[in-house]
Amino acid sequence: MNVRLIAAFFAATLISISCFSQTIQEDFKPSSLNQPGQEYPQVNSQGYARFRIFAPKADSVKVSLGLGGRGGTKLKKGDDGYWTATTEGPMDEGFHYYNVTIDGGKFNDPGAKNYYGSVRWESGIEIPAHDQDFYALKDVPHGNVQQILFPSKSTGTPRRAFVYTPPGYEKEKSKKYPVLYLQHGWGEDETAWSNQGHANLIMDNLIAEGKIKPFLIVMTYGMTNEVKFGKIREFKIDPFQAVLVDELIPYVDANFRTLTNRDNRAMAGLSMGGMETKMITLNKPDVFGYYGLLSGGVYAPDDLKDKAKPKLVFISCGSKERPDGVTKAVTDLKGAGYNAVSYVSDKTAHEFLTWRRSLHEMAPLLFK
Repeated sequence: MNVRLIAAFFAATLISISCFSQTIQEDFKPSSLNQPGQEYPQVNSQGYARFRIFAPKADSVKVSLGLGGRGGTKLKKGDDGYWTATTEGPMDEGFHYYNVTIDGGKFNDPGAKNYYGSVRWESGIEIPAHDQDFYALKDVPHGNVQQILFPSKSTGTPRRAFVYTPPGYEKEKSKKYPVLYLQHGWGEDETAWSNQGHANLIMDNLIAEGKIKPFLIVMTYGMTNEVKFGKIREFKIDPFQAVLVDELIPYVDANFRTLTNRDNRAMAGLSMGGMETKMITLNKPDVFGYYGLLSGGVYAPDDLKDKAKPKLVFISCGSKERPDGVTKAVTDLKGAGYNAVSYVSDKTAHEFLTWRRSLHEMAPLLFK
């Protein structure tokens, strides 16, 4: 191919890409996470997001989207004082945090509901996923998510956790259940798995389909000693391990109908919650029988050597993360005689659709 043909080929390619990028379907609808009655932000069938902010005296407005989105969308001001813009490309399916920068100050979008992430309450937007049925609110029996406050002598404070109990828990007074202790990521809190992750709906649907053995999920705040972003290596597990193992687990076992041996107790977590899971399960292999790391690192056979053998090791991540490391780790664990399972979420990154899918895949494997 000569130089002119090469030049013509690239010119045609650029024109094609340009035309494609400009073809945005005008079927935008309000995000499912909007405040009641609010029209913006909106999403369309292709995964684009459109924002509209009223700031008549502002000089600049920008929307910064979380991981998996296309950050830094600059809005343009209209004569009516509203700033509007559409993301430069489609976003990953699922949930995203975002905030609005107005003249250098960081704010939340008044049109969207807020979710705790990045150590603050941030706006949230949901890009409908093609497989969203597994976490949809359906006409099936539902469990309950209740807040508990438990004493913590190690920290000198009362602490909070949320407990999911499956459908029928209140009626079946003699039945006891296994428990999954499920941890959030850095900058999030104990509300994340219910609000952003829809863990309760995932469980309700799996139970209604007869795909899992019902169990409790306990979600508590894992940042017992605070650490700033970029300094995760400074995090010490001992304070949180004391809260979880010595205080929360005994409280749950005393106040809920639980099966209290390691074969009926699991621990899993996303991102930093996975790091906590790995540290605690290796320190306390007699407490937990099932391990789950969701975008939260891996286990190596040497990590588990000479310890009580886990009944399951589940490791997952998004396809836009480091899936080769996950699949290799599980291959190595299987080769060493461990029951290990890997899962890679298609076309997602370090984000909640990855973790929703991971919980959906892991739950049926627990407590077998």
